Amino acid sequence: MTPNLLILGGTTEATALANALAKAGVKGTVSFAGRVERPIRQPLPQRVGGFGGAEGLARYMRAEKITHLVDATHPFAAQMSRNAVAASAQAEVPMIALTRPKWDPEPQDKWQHVADIAGAVAALERAPLRVMLAVGRMHLADFAPNPQHFYLLRLVDPPKAALPLPDAQVIVARGPFTEPDDRALMQEHRVDIVVSKNAGGSGAYAKIAAARALGLPVIMIDRPSVPERHEVATPADVLAWLSHQETDRGV
Repeated sequence: MTPNLLILGGTTEATALANALAKAGVKGTVSFAGRVERPIRQPLPQRVGGFGGAEGLARYMRAEKITHLVDATHPFAAQMSRNAVAASAQAEVPMIALTRPKWDPEPQDKWQHVADIAGAVAALERAPLRVMLAVGRMHLADFAPNPQHFYLLRLVDPPKAALPLPDAQVIVARGPFTEPDDRALMQEHRVDIVVSKNAGGSGAYAKIAAARALGLPVIMIDRPSVPERHEVATPADVLAWLSHQETDRGV
């Protein structure tokens, strides 16, 4: 059977995998959730939008004769990852997760770990600060209970509606970013504290390194839990897994 992969994408890892598959001549489709207005063009066919839960994803894979599923979504897209695990079992399609390793603190880091967005909001129940809020636009309204702070927001797309934060500045930019640039950005806006998801990888790490260099505290949101699954860190690992899968099938 000729491989036909479905990549649940939206990350730099997914794009790197799509490039590797296209170079190797492997058929596949990259799926985006549709939360970014201008997703990066892929070298493989792409689709945008949800599937309708695990059952919908399983139906799609059966209809499109998908042979392998790769979850290369953001580490915080926990519901999609849960759906992928369930759909893989329902459709009997082998699955692997391409995910970046999480960040670990270095001795100079001043991290306050919180379990989720609600924990980060609670951690900001204090006197006014200048906050670099790096959690994505989907969660901005969660921080409305703390209007006393100034929020520096860096978003991929400009907001379409009024911000739920009365004192905020938006910078529209797409990573990866560099530590010197993020350090200069924090100094320019006199940032006191950074709020970040533990996204992992190198593309979003600049703000963490910059906070360390400036001695700033970081409220670090730990990753959500997902079902047990086979995880790898590079596109080469996925290609090796695919090769083993095809060998096991006798292809």
